[in-house]
Amino acid sequence: MSTQGNAPDRAKRRGIGGFVKGGAPIVGLTAYTAPIARLLDPHVDFLLVGDSLGMVVYGFDSTLPVTLEMMIAHGGAVVRASARAMVVVDLPFGSYQGSAEQAFGNAARILAETGCAAVKLEGGEEMAETVHFLTRRGVPVMGHVGLMPQSVNAAGGFKVQGRGEPQAERVAADAAAIAEAGAFAIVIEGTIEKVARAITEAVPVPTIGIGASPACDGQILVTDDVLGVFTEFTPRFVKRYAELAPLISAAAEAYAGDVRARRFPAKEHCFGTK
Repeated sequence: MSTQGNAPDRAKRRGIGGFVKGGAPIVGLTAYTAPIARLLDPHVDFLLVGDSLGMVVYGFDSTLPVTLEMMIAHGGAVVRASARAMVVVDLPFGSYQGSAEQAFGNAARILAETGCAAVKLEGGEEMAETVHFLTRRGVPVMGHVGLMPQSVNAAGGFKVQGRGEPQAERVAADAAAIAEAGAFAIVIEGTIEKVARAITEAVPVPTIGIGASPACDGQILVTDDVLGVFTEFTPRFVKRYAELAPLISAAAEAYAGDVRARRFPAKEHCFGTK
């Protein structure tokens, strides 16, 4: 079967109806390129084209330098390469915080130019009006509360959220506000387990955990973390299912050795030889 599929079938597969509260656990991974999306697509319920691509792909120290054009380029690549999973694309920093109208214009661009099913934005009570504005105008929105990478400067770094009663109440209030505003699901990131569990029990929409709780309705991780591509640091909440970094390094070393020793290319790699 072609990975492109037919348009109605693709729309049906990417619909938000599969995000069921209390149903089978929802499986998500990040994807930023067509080859990786093609490999992940048969196994997951949704692919997130996260603004984490700023750090994973572009080598930035945070997600803040990521542009709308980057998200559209990578989002389109992932959509074209996937046939089954729903694709969600992040709204990058500065593309939606100014006003609800700004958010709608940029979300509409992402949906139209990538063909994705939904957008994701960070924020709690302060973004509820924007989420409501978007969803009332036909833009499916996935929320994101708890640790919010786009707010890392204001938060004083990547800090676990929900420590102490006031902070726990704030994260819970954020999730409740975003759910009430019309988000079809909410990512809870970097949050104390019992707080994430309580939020999952309280809100009427599915929660997707990342460094949160096994009680969440689904889970998502950065694919490069899962595959062991990074060797410098592994977050506590990540489980590595492969260790690709040494394999990639060894393959590059072997290739370099063959080229320098003139073992590659050999006759079988050349045209017009027998």
